[in-house]
Formats: sequence, C-alpha cells, structure tokens
Amino acid sequence: MDKAGHLIEVFTRLGAFLSQFPDGVRVDSGELAALNEEHYRSFGEALEKEHLYNPWFTPDHVKRALSGISRMLEEKTLRRWLEPYELAPGDTGEGKTVGLVLAGNIPLVGFHDIMSVLVTGHRVLAKASSKDERLVKQVAGVIRTIDPRMGDRIRFTGDRLNGMDAVIATGSDNSARYFDYYFRNTPHIIRKNRNGVAVLTGKETSKELSDLAEDIFTYFGLGCRNVTKLFVPRDFDLKLLMGVFDRYSHLARHHKYANNVEYYRSIYLMNRVDFLDNGILLLKEDSAISSPVGVVFYERYVEIGTVVEKLEANREAIQCIVSLHAAFPNGIPPGTTQDPMPWDYADGVDTVRFLTELR
Repeated sequence: MDKAGHLIEVFTRLGAFLSQFPDGVRVDSGELAALNEEHYRSFGEALEKEHLYNPWFTPDHVKRALSGISRMLEEKTLRRWLEPYELAPGDTGEGKTVGLVLAGNIPLVGFHDIMSVLVTGHRVLAKASSKDERLVKQVAGVIRTIDPRMGDRIRFTGDRLNGMDAVIATGSDNSARYFDYYFRNTPHIIRKNRNGVAVLTGKETSKELSDLAEDIFTYFGLGCRNVTKLFVPRDFDLKLLMGVFDRYSHLARHHKYANNVEYYRSIYLMNRVDFLDNGILLLKEDSAISSPVGVVFYERYVEIGTVVEKLEANREAIQCIVSLHAAFPNGIPPGTTQDPMPWDYADGVDTVRFLTELR
C-alpha cells in the first residue's frame, strides 16, 4: 500500500469511529468492533462530561464537532485533499518535530493541525489549550490504537515548547505578537483572531436566513468561522432576521451565554447605544468585524462595491465570507461555515504545503 493509501486507511477508520457519537449509534462490525471495545465507552463518557470542565462545550456542540470531523475523514475527501502533495514515508523517524499551540475556542479545533503534521510524516509536540485538552487527547488515544507507530508521533506537553523544528500557533491578536517574537528564528505559521462575515442581497429565502442563523449561533459564536458581522442592503428589515433567530431561544438557558448578552445589553443601555434585541442576540450597527459573544454587528450598504473594498481592506481579520452575491465568487452558502473540508485552511495558509517543505 502506498503512503497516501495507508494514511487514508488510518483516518477513515478514525472517522468511522467518531461518526458513531453524533447520533449515538454504535456499530460493532468489522474493524470497529475491536476499536469500540477499547474506546467507545470512555470516549462517550468524556463527551458527555466535557461540559462539566468547560461549560461552553455542551454535548450537542461536541457532537456537532465530531460530525464535521467525521465528514472530513471520508475516504473520497481525504483522497482529494492529499492528491496534490508528495508525501514522504512517515514511520522512519526522519520527520521533523512540529510544535503546535492549539486553540480551545471550539471542540477539537486543533485536530486538523495534528492530522496535517501526521500525514506529512512529522512528529507532533502539542501544547493543548486547557479548554480542550481532554477531547483532543482522547482522539490521540484512538489514533494510537489504530496505528501505534503513528500514535507514538503524538506527544503533549504542559510546558513551554522547546526542541521543535517548526511551529504552528493559534491564538489572539495579542498572543500572535508574542508568538511572532518568540518563534522568530523557527519556521512558523502564526494565526491571529479571525471571524466570518455575511453579505446579504436582501433576496435570501427564509431557509437561507435560517441557515445563516446556524453560522451565527453554532458553538455560541466562539469559532473563527462564525459570522460576527453582517452587511445588509440599505432598506433591509433587520426584524426579519431577529424573527428567524428566535428559534435559538434555548440559548437563554445557558448561563455563560446569557450573562454575555445581559452584560452587553447593560453596557449599550447605559451608553444610550441603539440596538435590536430579541432576548438571545443583540444586533448593533458597528464598523468592526469582530463582535462580542451574544452580539452581531451590522452595516448597511448602497453599492456592493463599497463592501468589496471594505472586506479587501480587512481580509486579515476575515476567515470566510457567507454570501450568494455574484460580487463574491469565493463566498460560501449560508449554513456551511462550520463544515470546512481539509483543504479549507485556516487563514488561507496551506498547512500541508508548509509542512512538506520542511524537509
């Protein structure tokens, strides 16, 4: 079996294992039987208890993340992803040690970086976020069972990263400045804070607006692909959106999210700032791209060209654009921000290309 074939076999098996949890359907057949015997119970318990350690990681959101990863790990998807690259043998011990500073804003957000290092034959030295270390270590354990030699190339540390040949670090804009300095003499990818934006035409269907709500509310809006800014036509009735958003009223029962909404509601009221409020989301007119949790900013436009220019000027702050407008040929449909494929690289930087060029 060629190198890509072996990698695809390992990760498709992982994907098959993870795909059991979103719907709670255990499949004890073929190679999954032995994997389930060792990991199914402990993985399921970790999934259900994660919210006790990190209240933002609800069971539903963890299952949502696992569903997205399992789709990413389908055989045809992996083949399409890996086909352009020349992959070297990965179990000879000749790969580099790649330090990973993993984010923890949404469940298993660092998985793609770990997978990218492994498929390029390198060794993972990961500093996991305290917000997400339990789940990512569970997944690493499953990989180790599927392929012990690959699993042996994954190591976690709670200390500062040392002794690595390259670094991929994800954090806030402030931490990125520190990373840039600290790793200045090491080949690196440094990711800053980014968010999703949506540009509406005013002709969206109720289904498309409902899908847009998923782009806003999934993971409580904490992901870099969540929509935090809307551009709407000058005469667009924002109350249409607020009505659609009502179906997420259950978020008011999540104390951390509800506290965020209440905090910014109080701030805006004290400062006599105009905003729309449906109880679970505040819509505020603002030129910024990134909004607080529980708030979405918006701007009205007359000419679409002004929006194109603004997004180009702020491209370093934008992870993805949700739009059906012809002015955005790379725009993605509403409802798809949280289903990236392996080739949808964070910040638009080809991680695998970077890693293959380390040799």
